[in-house]
Amino acid sequence: MKNILLSTTGASPQVLTETLYAIHASGKPFPDEIYVITTRSTRQMLMNGLFRDGHLNALKEEYQLPDFKFTEDHIWLIEDDNGQPIDDAKSIIDQTYMADFITRKVYLLTQQDDVAIHASLAGGRKTMAFYFGYAMSLLGREQDTLSHVFVNDDFEFVRDFWYPTRQPKWIAGKHGQGEVDTSQAVVTLAEIPFVRMRQSVNPQLIESMGNMSFSQTVATLNATHRDDLFISIHKKSKTLTLLGIDISLTAKELAFYIWLLLMGKQGLVVDRDFEEKREYAIGFLSTYSDIANDVRVYRTFGIEPEDLKENTLDSLKGMDRTFVQQLRSSINNKLKKILPPDALSKIEIQSMALGCSQKYTVSVHQHQIEFKVI
Repeated sequence: MKNILLSTTGASPQVLTETLYAIHASGKPFPDEIYVITTRSTRQMLMNGLFRDGHLNALKEEYQLPDFKFTEDHIWLIEDDNGQPIDDAKSIIDQTYMADFITRKVYLLTQQDDVAIHASLAGGRKTMAFYFGYAMSLLGREQDTLSHVFVNDDFEFVRDFWYPTRQPKWIAGKHGQGEVDTSQAVVTLAEIPFVRMRQSVNPQLIESMGNMSFSQTVATLNATHRDDLFISIHKKSKTLTLLGIDISLTAKELAFYIWLLLMGKQGLVVDRDFEEKREYAIGFLSTYSDIANDVRVYRTFGIEPEDLKENTLDSLKGMDRTFVQQLRSSINNKLKKILPPDALSKIEIQSMALGCSQKYTVSVHQHQIEFKVI
């Protein structure tokens, strides 16, 4: 059985040497390989501390640690949808990339029956630890373990502390105040009990997770526990909420979705005379005005926001058919990235040919899904 340490790190790469020291001191199986998940902004910090400054090798030599594989190639940078490393994980979209990346890496490692994972949650942002713990709970097997490492208070946030030394070594203390002796540090490895859900989850879902996003996995699991589907549409936050997942849309996208949704089963028919029928532009803009007030959207139709309020619509232009096509495409693409196929089919915007015309409807009505616009 190959033992792999999988760790997340952020701005404190010391958690890796602390974890290795604690595993060795506890007598638990020592890793044959180490992999670290981090972001581009903290990679250099990790490289400098572990390799350039020699703290990893110093730990290995001082405690005569077993050989293990850990090179630059074992540092996994969280990537976006285009395979580009993200700089940090502060934005909402970066959090999405982080959740997907961590879940995918845990999935790949747990597909190997001859591998035992020691997952360390000690480093990185709190959300990183949550996603990591979630992935382990969903995918972890009997041979896998989950842990956290912490040091006694005097050594927390001490920049130059990497592990307890055998001999006294004095370094600057917390926040640069005073000095502390690294040989007196106490590092504790706390194994975290976790519910292993893998045996309770449909094996087909486990197999499909290699191609699913974090949100799709959550939505699929939530869908297995209910027979109905309910959608909440929030104008203020500009989100659709279903199956425990919030889907963010732009104000224009949300307005279009609500406007089309409220048309019911009859939907929107784009025929030869569609662009001359100004009532569609008025209907859409009236819905949009309840959500946002971007002048660029109004000017698409040849008017200003004040014109709609004052009902001075002499210069109003009809809705262009490409406007409908582009919004349908952008909304459906966002839904597709987040929802599993079955849920997607029930709330997406459908398009159906009617002779020379095109009919657009929200499939909610076809499936009799309940919804609420707030």
